Amino acid sequence: MSRINQGFLATLPLLLCLSVPTAFAAEPPLDGRALAGVSQGKALFDINLAEEAKLPLYLQVIEKTYEGLVAQGVSPDFVVAFRGPAVQFIDDSASDVATQQQIAALIARLAAKGVHLEACAIATGLFNVEEKALLPEIELVGNTFISLIGYQAQGYGTIVVM
Repeated sequence: MSRINQGFLATLPLLLCLSVPTAFAAEPPLDGRALAGVSQGKALFDINLAEEAKLPLYLQVIEKTYEGLVAQGVSPDFVVAFRGPAVQFIDDSASDVATQQQIAALIARLAAKGVHLEACAIATGLFNVEEKALLPEIELVGNTFISLIGYQAQGYGTIVVM
């Protein structure tokens, strides 16, 4: 068999895959049942993590949740509240510089989408985090327990991240 025929035969499976109509492509799973009749997704993410390395993953999932709602025609209204040891990871003095840069970039992206981000003043006091060191997108509030009560009374669903 000639080299040309061998090359063609080697690429034939790829060509066949590319020629299959897109109608057979798998559709991404959606959330139609849960979102039936829902026009606004009000969520409060209660972040109380003790491990800095976990925060970027959860911030990415929050961003994907936001984007998933938009893609399905639901307007997201998100609040991310940092409390407890998690307040140590949203300032400019995190222990791992690469992780801190990733956290800062994710927080900036969320804020740019209109996500409200806040930190508990009680926790920042307990964990010696200075207000001026908080990332600029973070609003310091008196007590995130009070925030949780207020947002829940306004119809926000609470998602606990620990």
